[in-house]
Amino acid sequence: MHTLSRNASRLGSVALLLCLLAGWEWSVTAFAWPELVLPAPSTVAEVLGRGLLNGYFWPHITQTAIEVLGGLALGGALGFAAGLLLGESALGRQVLMPYLIASQVVPKLALAPLLTVWLGFGTLPVVVLTALVCFFPLLETTMTGIAQTDATHLKLFRMLGAGRWQTLWRLKLPSGLSTILSGFRVAAVMALVGAVVGEFIGGSTGLGALIIAAQGSMDTPLMFAVLLLITVMGLALYLAALYLPRYVFRPYLFTETGNRS
Repeated sequence: MHTLSRNASRLGSVALLLCLLAGWEWSVTAFAWPELVLPAPSTVAEVLGRGLLNGYFWPHITQTAIEVLGGLALGGALGFAAGLLLGESALGRQVLMPYLIASQVVPKLALAPLLTVWLGFGTLPVVVLTALVCFFPLLETTMTGIAQTDATHLKLFRMLGAGRWQTLWRLKLPSGLSTILSGFRVAAVMALVGAVVGEFIGGSTGLGALIIAAQGSMDTPLMFAVLLLITVMGLALYLAALYLPRYVFRPYLFTETGNRS
């Protein structure tokens, strides 16, 4: 019954999407909206298919993917490490957290021109900007995850003579892994936002740079096609961040009932 319900939900989602696309196509034809204002889905699909087949989109997709993965790896690793250190140090939290929170108030779009000035044009400033976007979700969820360890388990580890780092790696991290991975999923989605925003400012290649080029040439169908590519890439990143860790960390993930998933 659960499988049937899930399949019915998926079919309902697909049916809703088809209805929305059909309504969009009909509206463009019925109201004679020009392509500059709102292109029909069939026009967007034609532009998308042609760009994929002739190879026009692939260098931009590859460039954005490199920036997203590089920034996610860098920002995620630094955020995770900082979360462990601050989670284990009350003094570190008191001294550094106000500055870390203040750094998140500054819009990342405002940092993009500065990074371009400091690091030049190309891949590096976009990767750095993406890393800055990914840093805080991993920092916050890592600190929260290791702080939620059951007090009884902590007491048991102390009674058994476990050291501070043994307790961290063998108890706190496994028990907080679900929370940490939720931050990783958020960071994976935000990484794409950071990469596209960076390409808006200082990129010559990439999906963000392609949107700016389409805007400059007033090519609205191309803009919609690129937005669709960004959406698909974002969904793929989220699904990868959702399912891959389940296989990698399966021995450490627990269900709500306390059984291994």
